[in-house]
Amino acid sequence: MELIDEVNAIHERALVGLAAARDTAMLAAWKRAFLGRQGALTQLSRRLGSLPPQERPAAGQRLNTTRQALEQALAQAEAQLARVARQEALEAERVDVTLPGRAPALGRLHPVTQTLRLIFDAFREIGFQVWESPDVETDAYNFALLNVPEDHPARDMQDTFYVEMPPHSPQVVLRTHTSPGQIHAMRRYAPAPIRVLLPGRCHRNEDVNASHEMMFYHFEFLAVGQSIRMADLKGTLDAMAVRLFGHDTHARLRPSYFPFTEPGAELDIACFLCQGVGCRVCKHTGWLEIGGCGMVHPTVLRNGGYDPNVFSGFAGGFGVERIAMLKYGIDDIRWFYSGDERLLRQFG
Repeated sequence: MELIDEVNAIHERALVGLAAARDTAMLAAWKRAFLGRQGALTQLSRRLGSLPPQERPAAGQRLNTTRQALEQALAQAEAQLARVARQEALEAERVDVTLPGRAPALGRLHPVTQTLRLIFDAFREIGFQVWESPDVETDAYNFALLNVPEDHPARDMQDTFYVEMPPHSPQVVLRTHTSPGQIHAMRRYAPAPIRVLLPGRCHRNEDVNASHEMMFYHFEFLAVGQSIRMADLKGTLDAMAVRLFGHDTHARLRPSYFPFTEPGAELDIACFLCQGVGCRVCKHTGWLEIGGCGMVHPTVLRNGGYDPNVFSGFAGGFGVERIAMLKYGIDDIRWFYSGDERLLRQFG
């Protein structure tokens, strides 16, 4: 019976091929070759109808037993490959206890925190004490007591976050600057002379971009006493600039307006990247703007509990991120609060 002989030959050839299969791709090819719709056994089964009737039962039975035997052999081969793959994976993933351990990730001080500490050191050296004030203020402390009445156009300079309060309650805001701390400090110590540094978070409803954030850090400095002059302010700013940016740093005051100072000024420092010659960072002026300052307005002194006929004072408010950006060459304020460890690792 030729057909049964061919089945036997295919069976032997299939077992040899199966033994040579080393991966799932070879098993799939073997299955197509012998058990698939166009495989060798399927091709032989189509010839059963051409056999004499007396030979068909034996040939059909032999085809079925061969198919079952090959399917069982395939299942065993697949299981064996799975065991080998699992063992290899376990070997590859095995922990080598003789290797040195991995060092844990260490926390780092944020660049804003590092910059604040430098600022604290600079002002402590000239007799200032750090004094904190509330993040949430009444409208009176944030504006009115700082000589910014309700209809004053200076309020348009700052987009304020107002806190929802019960009816007939005082208006409450997230402070837009650290200047309200001036009133708190003066009322705490008046009529004694004071020198305080007021750091903290501020909030403004800004369009966030490379130079503006909705939450940022300010620090306010305030000195009140008798016979304090603009020259004292200039000397304080010179000392701060040298301490923060180096001994070759030069500072200048440029006239400006703030409701709570009279006179008011902006502090510029000579660009330390181009040494004052002019570059892209300083917009080719040779100077970098730091922040606003001036002599405390008599109305603010009076609201703080000091007689402006006897006492005078100076104050200023600068952005901490602004100083950090200039000091460390950071070109986008959004990096500070992105949570990106690539930035933080540079300040480890």
